[in-house]
Amino acid sequence: MTAPSSAPFPFDNSYARDLPGFYAPAQPTPVTAPALVKVNTGLAEELGLDPMTLATPEGVAVFAGQRVPEGAEPIALAYAGHQFGHFSPQLGDGRAILLGEVVGRDGRRRDIQLKGSGPTPFSRRGDGRAALGPVLREYTVSEAMAALGIPTTRALAAVTTGEPIVRERALPGAVLTRVAASHIRIGTFQFFAARKATDAVRQLADYTIARHYPDIAGAPRPYHALLDAVIDRQAALVARWLLVGFIHGVMNTDNMSVSGETIDYGPCAFLDAYDPSTVFSSIDQMGRYAYGNQPDIAHWNLARFAECLIPLLDEDKDAAIAAANDALGRFPTRFKAAHHAGLIAKIGLDGAPDEAVAEADLALALDLLAVMAASKADFTLTFRRLGAFAADPEAEGSVRDLFLDREAFDAWAMRWRERLDARGRDGAAVRAAMDRVNPAFIPRNHLVEAVITAAIERGDFSPFEELNKVLARPYEDQPAFAAYAELPPQMEGYQTFCGT
Repeated sequence: MTAPSSAPFPFDNSYARDLPGFYAPAQPTPVTAPALVKVNTGLAEELGLDPMTLATPEGVAVFAGQRVPEGAEPIALAYAGHQFGHFSPQLGDGRAILLGEVVGRDGRRRDIQLKGSGPTPFSRRGDGRAALGPVLREYTVSEAMAALGIPTTRALAAVTTGEPIVRERALPGAVLTRVAASHIRIGTFQFFAARKATDAVRQLADYTIARHYPDIAGAPRPYHALLDAVIDRQAALVARWLLVGFIHGVMNTDNMSVSGETIDYGPCAFLDAYDPSTVFSSIDQMGRYAYGNQPDIAHWNLARFAECLIPLLDEDKDAAIAAANDALGRFPTRFKAAHHAGLIAKIGLDGAPDEAVAEADLALALDLLAVMAASKADFTLTFRRLGAFAADPEAEGSVRDLFLDREAFDAWAMRWRERLDARGRDGAAVRAAMDRVNPAFIPRNHLVEAVITAAIERGDFSPFEELNKVLARPYEDQPAFAAYAELPPQMEGYQTFCGT
């Protein structure tokens, strides 16, 4: 067992305290030579932690699993899950250990978890370690998502371990310290539902309501309200993924948080050329989790969540199933409302005076996506440059040149400008509004790969630092870093990997 330290984490561990039997005690495995890559200063301050203390050798030892801070209760969480549609009754944290929870300056409770800190009782013969590449990817992408305004887990710190780990080849080992609203997943509910442990499902549901949805605690039917609330958050979340071109890559039920945060950045990536069938994950051979499939998969996963709640919804099973189906039937409407409103805003036409105008605006936005798909236009650059075109007709070429079929774009652009003119919108105001929802900077695949290569091959973390600096202000023009917003190189056959 590792020795306790006095690192200042004001832990208050409700999951360990309130849910015995929902986890296994687990201790981080010490490493050879921990070294700090980065402490997330802004997040540390949000959590009421001292970034300078966290960057000391004692803090680094905590992040590496070398020492357990005072007040921590290290545990590995139990959960099950559907992986690519196939149910596994026992998964659990195989390479992650929850140190405990802290309540930040904003009053929000958050988990502090080490990812890659060694084997746990759920490791299934795995080494429980993480390679440096996946740690840098999750740090970069999760922090970029936070800056984009998308609910997500966060990265508090990354450290190297001084030890190689063996995957396809020997790679530097690393540990990520992840911060989450919680690590309760649909798969957590499935673990107990599969064992017909209804009291445990009820206990978990009550805890989830108290922690994430306290406003429904007094509802006449709290478990119906919980199902509705989780559906609402997931519909909004996946809509926001699509609006920035994000592909999760492995939307198994154990990778869907009931808090409504994006979790588990394994083979994730962002679209370059717009194509709804895009898949990057090396393990997604059939395209189950393609960009355009994500809403349907979220709906399917939520149905698995609803199945877990059936015994809580009504004593009459038929009535419970009917209630669950009724709630699930509202997901497509909720997703489309969020997604369609976002699409209209992305072309500068939000705030329609009536429903008929809004429908016409939506049709125009969907037509643009069709033209983009046919011409393989870059998703992020099309919308960002369209904002410049709204303000300055001379900027047409910068967006037009993204399309193989320029005449198709011209025809669409003429209709779009007519609608803007009919609204009497000021071009500069339209651009400002569009720039608030259309990022200039995203964690492009080639940029993330360059960061990883520099760190692994040369021990150079300066590209990682600079990329994270740029991505922290995604909606701002940053002329000094214009190269990060350029059209990416062709990456034929590019794949991402889960990193386990």
